[in-house]
Amino acid sequence: MKKTLLVIEDQSEIRQLLRMTLEDEGLEIFECADAATGEILARECRPDAIVLDVMMPGPFDGLELCRRLKADLTLSGIKVLMVSARGHRNDVLIGRQAGADEYLIKPFSPARLAAQLHLWFDEPPPLQPDIAV
Repeated sequence: MKKTLLVIEDQSEIRQLLRMTLEDEGLEIFECADAATGEILARECRPDAIVLDVMMPGPFDGLELCRRLKADLTLSGIKVLMVSARGHRNDVLIGRQAGADEYLIKPFSPARLAAQLHLWFDEPPPLQPDIAV
C-alpha cells in the first residue's frame, strides 16, 4: 500500500523539490503552504507522516500545528518531521517539546529526509546523492 506524506512548507521551491524526490520513492504527496490549511489536510487525508516547516505565514506556525496534531488522539500517531532554518539547540528542543518526532535544520538533504521517512515506514531507502536544499 502506498504511503502518504503531507508537506507543509511555505517555500514553493522546497515543496517542488521534495515532491520530485519523494514521488520517485513511491510516496503519495499532499502539500500546502500554511499551517491552517495543513491542519485541514491532515484531518482529511490522514497521512502516514508530515514534513512541517516551523516558520510560515498565517494565523499560527508549524510549532502550534504540531502541538494541535499531537493533542488530537485521532492524529497523534502521525509522525512529524519538522524542518526549520532555526538551528540552535534551543530551537530543536522547542520543536521536540511541541511533539516533533524528528527535526532537520535547513538547508537539509532530501536524501536524509527520505531516509528518515523510510525508517518510519520500515523500508530500505534507495541510494541517492546527498545534496542539501
